[in-house]
Amino acid sequence: MNMSNKPYSNDSKIIVALDYADVESALQLVNQLDPALCRLKVGKELFTAVGPQFVEDLSHAGFGVFLDLKFHDIPNTVAKACAAASNLGVWMLNVHASGGLEMMQAAQQAVSHSHEKPILIAVTVLTSMNQAGLKQIGIQTELATHVLNLAKLTQQAGLAGVVCSALEAPSLRQQLGKDFCLVTPGIRPSNASLDDQSRVVTPVDALKNGASYLVIGRPITQSADPLKTLEAIYADCADLKL
Repeated sequence: MNMSNKPYSNDSKIIVALDYADVESALQLVNQLDPALCRLKVGKELFTAVGPQFVEDLSHAGFGVFLDLKFHDIPNTVAKACAAASNLGVWMLNVHASGGLEMMQAAQQAVSHSHEKPILIAVTVLTSMNQAGLKQIGIQTELATHVLNLAKLTQQAGLAGVVCSALEAPSLRQQLGKDFCLVTPGIRPSNASLDDQSRVVTPVDALKNGASYLVIGRPITQSADPLKTLEAIYADCADLKL
């Protein structure tokens, strides 16, 4: 990793998911990517395996880091976790909206009082969930309505936005305004496999639907030439006139 000690600076809509179990595999990809073209997402598996120092190293190398740990606990615990995450220099982090209003407000207060002040968003419904999956956990509300209710609660709590499927983005954009941040996983170029995502959209269509940022994993990380694939997706997004 090129430790440039420079702050990240780009306007890319692409967040590459580092879904790896060890630092060597993650670095093999990171060293092929350009921080001017993307940000990086570090989730539970990689963070648990390698720890916070790796997150700091990514930030120092010029990458904006989305720390995707989906905090969900009592308000005080989540607030302290968000404060600790903010101190790592991350660009974005998240909590579960289903943790409730008080929990999200405590998290937002902790982030706003930190030196780095990262973007705080909330998870509505995981993209692997569908209507049948919601019913299995006792939620009878229609999926789109449940997502919208959680997103409205997130906005009420003062958070910047939500993680959601790009299929919900048009409704959320209309209901919650142009400045509400919509981060959309489950993004697949048209020639990529669906893998384990039930609700997927192409990068260009996701942006047209109102997405703010696109989380893209395997289409880039498992590509024979990750940088070339990233450059192609970046060019498609940059050419889009919204």
